[in-house]
Amino acid sequence: MSGFGGFVLRRGIGTVITLFAISVIVYVVFFVTPGNVAQITCGPRCSPEQVHQVAQQLRLDDPLYLRYWHFLQGILVGQDYSTGTSVEHCSAPCLGLSYQGDQQVTQLILAKLPVSLSLVFGAMVLWLILGVGTGVLSAWRRGRFTERLLTGITLAGVATPVFVIGLVLMIVVCGQLQLLPFPQYVSLTDDPEQWAWNLLLPWLSLALIEAAAFARLTRASMLETLAEDHIRTFRAYGVGERSIIGRHALRGAFAPIIALNANNVGSAVGGAVLTETLFGLPGIGQELVHAVNVVDLPVVVGMVLVIGFFVVIANAVADVLYAVADRRVVLA
Repeated sequence: MSGFGGFVLRRGIGTVITLFAISVIVYVVFFVTPGNVAQITCGPRCSPEQVHQVAQQLRLDDPLYLRYWHFLQGILVGQDYSTGTSVEHCSAPCLGLSYQGDQQVTQLILAKLPVSLSLVFGAMVLWLILGVGTGVLSAWRRGRFTERLLTGITLAGVATPVFVIGLVLMIVVCGQLQLLPFPQYVSLTDDPEQWAWNLLLPWLSLALIEAAAFARLTRASMLETLAEDHIRTFRAYGVGERSIIGRHALRGAFAPIIALNANNVGSAVGGAVLTETLFGLPGIGQELVHAVNVVDLPVVVGMVLVIGFFVVIANAVADVLYAVADRRVVLA
């Protein structure tokens, strides 16, 4: 198979292999490290009987390859867990049981995931609009005061922590001007309007930080494209500057923008911890910090796998979009 279909197939196979490698690495890091894994998983307050039960559930007496196989089997087809008095079935993808809350990790993640996805994808729209727009304007007005002003603003955005921007926005917008209520997460299915209003400040806080990186990348890519020979040819034939910027220079900046956006979206699903904590959003990042603090190992492992999954999938989608934007990638 050749052409675009073959490219997508190769990327799909590569994605599956990468996900498999991540599962192996995560399992080795968390379950094959020195120490009493059963005690760490169960927690410091567990009795010896509870620790022994956890060791049986994790099958710590089995060979390493067999233990990993059961771990992978749970993800692919599910598995049963003994609670002492009964057997609980964990449907695929089964990421284990939380020993702090006696809850399936998959259910815990699914309860938190809509919050993180709402935050990330709403912020993504804003950071693309603000970042790409600022970068295009900087490249168009290169050498002028507008470019220097926008460059200074983007550098300030890169250097400013997200919690500083979030605090300033809450103090000014919610406290002094009272334009918006203090953010409190509302589900999209319950009230779409309140969902958007309550997430507007978190979106802006996260987007302003990311937009600075997109503005710098867009400006650099467009200036590089504008210096190429074919752009000089267009100008020699009398093509307008706006047409050159919009139809040719911006198209050359699409590929790096797609790559950066994929990386940011994938990592932000679990990496927007400061934003979620500052605005009290019960998302994946905040739950991961809590699980680390209470040493809830199954939850930590499940969260890491989910975050890795989103990073890999986002980059796979970026590769396909990359090929759509530039068909030369298919031939590479």
